[in-house]
Amino acid sequence: MSTSRRDFIKTSAAVSSFFIVPRHVLGKGFIAPSDKLNIAGIGASGKGTSDINNSYFKDANNIVSLCDVDWTKAKPMFDKFPKATQYKDWRVMLEKEKGIDAVTVSTPDHNHAAIAMAAMQLGKHVYVQKPLSHNIYEARMMTEAARKYKVVSQMGNQGASSDGSAQMVKWFNEGLIGTVHTVHVWTNRPIWPQGVSTPAGKFDIPSDMDWDIWLGPAAKVDFNPAYHPFKWRGWWNFGTGALGDMGCHLIDPPYRVLGLGYPTAVETSVGLVFVDGYDQNVSAPPSSAVQLTFPASAKNKSEVLLNWNDGGIRPFHPKLIPANDPLGESDSSNGVIMIGSKGIMTCGTYGFEPRVYTNDGQKIEQPKPGPDAPKKLPEEGHQVSWTEACKAGYNSDKHKALTSSFDYSGPLTETVLMGNLAIRSYGIQVPREGRPGRFDFPGRKKMIWDGANMKIANFDAANQFVSRPYREGWKLM
Repeated sequence: MSTSRRDFIKTSAAVSSFFIVPRHVLGKGFIAPSDKLNIAGIGASGKGTSDINNSYFKDANNIVSLCDVDWTKAKPMFDKFPKATQYKDWRVMLEKEKGIDAVTVSTPDHNHAAIAMAAMQLGKHVYVQKPLSHNIYEARMMTEAARKYKVVSQMGNQGASSDGSAQMVKWFNEGLIGTVHTVHVWTNRPIWPQGVSTPAGKFDIPSDMDWDIWLGPAAKVDFNPAYHPFKWRGWWNFGTGALGDMGCHLIDPPYRVLGLGYPTAVETSVGLVFVDGYDQNVSAPPSSAVQLTFPASAKNKSEVLLNWNDGGIRPFHPKLIPANDPLGESDSSNGVIMIGSKGIMTCGTYGFEPRVYTNDGQKIEQPKPGPDAPKKLPEEGHQVSWTEACKAGYNSDKHKALTSSFDYSGPLTETVLMGNLAIRSYGIQVPREGRPGRFDFPGRKKMIWDGANMKIANFDAANQFVSRPYREGWKLM
């Protein structure tokens, strides 16, 4: 089916942001490996710069269209690719640009699902920045959509393609640390405002910015420099806090190494805030601790407790790691520790600097690359491998070899956002029976998660955070 640009915009604004076209009219659903991919970049500044450049990779593909709501920030990419058509509204771009094969999505979190779903329904391959979505329901729908429309997908957690991540899988499969029972993951984020007052005041929208398109499905608020640029991450309306920002990088190694699936329980604690005007329903807290419980997996025959800390709080040295050795990264600011029956495995962000400490006193590090080792691709080749899989097609070995297709990154994102569900439920008050004016906080207890049905089984009020209300004119189909 086809439609005019006017009808498309009218339908998008009044009914839905997503548009379906049968695959037989898509033209370039599958292309020969020798052809160049026609790529559109949605979000052409910030992380979008490297996503687009690395997908283009020295003229290996065509950048045919660029879309960004802020044309001042997008100008460097507009100048680099002057032949690419330019848009502020991605809906108009997807309707008009019939020759697009694949799309990179590098926008704030709250727009990921809307854009990626629309692209997939049009048969476009998609590369979506982490976290895959703003909430658990969106991640599940995106995972199912990639299968339904048979598109090649990849989430932008580039550490999934690192040599360090592959090395840790190899070490674990060789049995170096035995069966893992406890995992610690931590980050120095947030490095943007969290736990602060709700923005106020009236500000002019920048003249070359489309604020309404930037808002997308999020609840309507006035433009404020406290949201754009960069600071959106700490506001629940747009971002997913420190856990959403770094969880898909740091939780990925243990999730991959141990073959984890849906968690079965979650418990949290958050840093207190004593700031006038702070609203826990609006802003993420300055720090949080989350514990996720995972059942034994086919790869790891033990229940696993995964402990997350943000706000700069890190775990202490386990006995096997010498006192003068860093934890995770060289400055211990971010990292992962997996504690097993035979030893400990640790790494930094992106799976870098992996090390093993065994019970018998060995310290094993990743071998240094030799002088004849091939030069590394940008960001571990994460975008390049996606473009090659797009050319090869959905059923190709190259697609199956991707390290973060939605089949993998969808459940990983759900796990990360499970922690946010707990954080957002922490402050829910329930009147205490028979005690007027007194309250209980069920969200501060361990919550039982039914992953298959995306539901907290023992505290129904927490389930409001599985999805989100969509602004009028927007819905997930």
